[in-house]
Amino acid sequence: MSAPTRFVYLGPETTFAEQALRTLPEAERGTCVPARSVPEALDAVRAGEADAALVPLENSVGGQVGVSLDELVAGTPLIITREIVLPVQFVLVAREDRPLGQLARLAAHPQASAQCRGWLHRNLPDATIVDVLSNGAAAAGAAAGEFDAALCAPIGAVRYGLAVLAKDVADHADGMTRFALVARPGPPPEPTGDDVTTLAVTIDHDRAGALLAVLTELAVRGVNLTRIESRPTGERLGRYVFFLDCEGHVAEARLGEALQGLRRVCSQVRFLGSYPRAAHGRGARVTPPPGLSDADFADAAAWLAALRAGSADAGRGTP
Repeated sequence: MSAPTRFVYLGPETTFAEQALRTLPEAERGTCVPARSVPEALDAVRAGEADAALVPLENSVGGQVGVSLDELVAGTPLIITREIVLPVQFVLVAREDRPLGQLARLAAHPQASAQCRGWLHRNLPDATIVDVLSNGAAAAGAAAGEFDAALCAPIGAVRYGLAVLAKDVADHADGMTRFALVARPGPPPEPTGDDVTTLAVTIDHDRAGALLAVLTELAVRGVNLTRIESRPTGERLGRYVFFLDCEGHVAEARLGEALQGLRRVCSQVRFLGSYPRAAHGRGARVTPPPGLSDADFADAAAWLAALRAGSADAGRGTP
């Protein structure tokens, strides 16, 4: 798969999504265009108007981003080629440096003010918080003088030349957002030894133990499940699709066998990509459990082939 040069991201400009995208060297060399919504960003990739889209998947405080999951499981298939985990720490900005006590009207996206509620109560107890559509709109409003100050992403302060009145504004110091770089289907990136595979599976809801059967296919092959989320299918109450993040790569034998097992026990399995795990705050290289390495699977397959061929040595337990 050739390197992408045309990128689209959940806009508008100067949001955390743009800040995350611009951590990629190829994005800095290419074109980066904001989209008004997650569906619009992903549809641009499906239509060939962009090579890749960056959309949020989950936040450590707010949880899953439902619209991104819904759009990935619906419509023409797309795959995740990379994940970016970005610390989410807001900055308080204004057109010029001024004491916090002089700030009467503060612009903030509702999610931003929610994640900074305690800080705002302690430091700006008398300020009026005005809801705006995005962190980028908050920064733009402060730059235009519509508000005394704004909560925004650090990139907003740089882009609009604003004075930073306070850094690392948040109630949760370790807050993070996980973003996915999404492209049209193609060969996944090569395995690194520390990879994530994301799946969307639909089970037969009238079958007892259907979800347990899904988990068993992974567990018996030593595949660690790092995340499971459910989303309604939209058909009727009680119908869900399950999103799974698994340690490992589709090229690995144990995960390949697990996928074949899921294909047998699920009504639908959508492969959403195998890609390197983000390094920020995550684990080290994953070592398969004893008996579940690619070499172990190859040895077992060779032994079975010899049995089927009638080898006497295979019958004694050696291929």
